[in-house]
Amino acid sequence: MDRPTPRAVLAGAALGFVACVALFWPGFATYDSVVQYRQVLGGVYDDWHPPVMARLWALLHGVTPGAGPMLLLQLAGWWIGMGLLAAALARSGRRLAALAIGLITLWPPFLGWQAAVLKDGQAVGALAAATGTIGWFRLRGVRLPLTGRLAVAGLIAFALLVRANAVFAVAPLIAGMMPTGTRRTRRMLVAAIVTAGTLVLSPPINHLLLGAAVSGVEKTQPLYDLAGIAVRTGDARTGFTAAEIATLRRRHCVRSYFWDPLGDEGGCAGVTGRLLSQKASYLYASLARAVIAHSLAYAAHRIAHLNATDRLWVPKGWPGAAPPAGSEPNDLGLGQPGRLAAGWQGIAGWLIGGPAGWPILWIVFATVALAATWKAAGEAAGIARALLVSALGLEASFAVISIAADLRYHLWAMIATALALAIAGRGVWTRRATSWLVCSLALVVAVVTAARLSLPSPPAAYADWMRWTGD
Repeated sequence: MDRPTPRAVLAGAALGFVACVALFWPGFATYDSVVQYRQVLGGVYDDWHPPVMARLWALLHGVTPGAGPMLLLQLAGWWIGMGLLAAALARSGRRLAALAIGLITLWPPFLGWQAAVLKDGQAVGALAAATGTIGWFRLRGVRLPLTGRLAVAGLIAFALLVRANAVFAVAPLIAGMMPTGTRRTRRMLVAAIVTAGTLVLSPPINHLLLGAAVSGVEKTQPLYDLAGIAVRTGDARTGFTAAEIATLRRRHCVRSYFWDPLGDEGGCAGVTGRLLSQKASYLYASLARAVIAHSLAYAAHRIAHLNATDRLWVPKGWPGAAPPAGSEPNDLGLGQPGRLAAGWQGIAGWLIGGPAGWPILWIVFATVALAATWKAAGEAAGIARALLVSALGLEASFAVISIAADLRYHLWAMIATALALAIAGRGVWTRRATSWLVCSLALVVAVVTAARLSLPSPPAAYADWMRWTGD
């Protein structure tokens, strides 16, 4: 069989992009999409959702209204990045690896989520394009030219601003993608600088440069954790009064899956409103004191949430996995794709309901693969390691910084792991590494299967899920 040329691969990626635009146009508008588009139309922005996305959307809205322009951006980033990686692998004679990249690109759950106009899809598109650009040069041993470095820097900056927790994936990705031979201490220093710089600079960029009002979104994390400690200990030093803690317990306000009940106007908002009126600095100081006083309760709260978001010991039908099959009802003119796209999303939802939708399984793959590639030489192994560290960095952050268990928050980690496995190839898999992988996967599958068979199924509707007491 003739070896596919890079030009043929890139042409195929271009055709794939056009086909996806035709299939998914104008994109699926979720609840978050509707909220942001309302800001675009009104010209008033806040930081609950990424201001950089809303501002970019406002610029593109002058060209054509609706979600279509944003769909074009995230699909373009996706197909450009994947196309460049596949073409680079094809150029080096790795036909099967290039084919694997193509299959990852077309995998219905991944592509289905890229059809939803969300900050997650925007971040994935930017990171895919950045990774593909780096891979295009690095996989043939060529240093990125200035134009390539500038393009990657712009894509990385956008990803950092469009997804609040992206820094935990981006910082290790940048460090891992540094030239071969870079000392580990220097990589760690770069990762630390990127992380600190992002945390320090994001607020002034969002509020001063992009003109977004402060929404209080930064208070949700400490409030969620304080409430989790409070209901486990009954300690009023968490900031909640004894009466408020009793109400939190009675109304089942603290949920392992998400923080939403704590902000529900018809439920628990009356209990949390007093603390939410405090400054974020006060809440974080209170959380620090509560963690010191009740470290075991805090650990139990975070482990419960980590289990929920990693989908380990949870029932069948755990929500938030499937990509949307329709747009959120709205009066803003945001439409939705046709029946073929809905059918695609149905297939994606079915696939993601199985092992492919278990983040814990991807964590096992990433961990064992990182160990297998740790000392492997070559540019391909280096890129694979960078992607794996990026995936695990993001997953590790959920142990401390996460308030919701939607599967879309894991998309980059899943995609980065899949790409790393394809790029690294079979050569890194020693008998020992393969044995570790098989045993680890068998253990996880056994635990997950036992949970799916034994736990009661949760309700499907959001309103019923808010009142459910099974988690």
